[in-house]
Amino acid sequence: MRDWAKARRERTHHLIELGGLVQKAGLVDLTDDDRATLLGAFLDIAGQLQGSNDTAPIDLKARWRRALTFYCATRVDCSG
Repeated sequence: MRDWAKARRERTHHLIELGGLVQKAGLVDLTDDDRATLLGAFLDIAGQLQGSNDTAPIDLKARWRRALTFYCATRVDCSG
């Protein structure tokens, strides 16, 4: 397999995994599959992680990881 094809396949797989996380979090249903709303939410998160708020990015990541742990503890179908 050519290098560019392998890189493209890996990128596609990564994007599919990310889409699965969006679905698993329930964001598709919560936004009625409104992609502009999803993009706005992701841009807001990116801004938070870049430090454009009062909470340090490392604290946000820790908070979100705790939320994931809680979510997985209450779900049978969660693989983390």
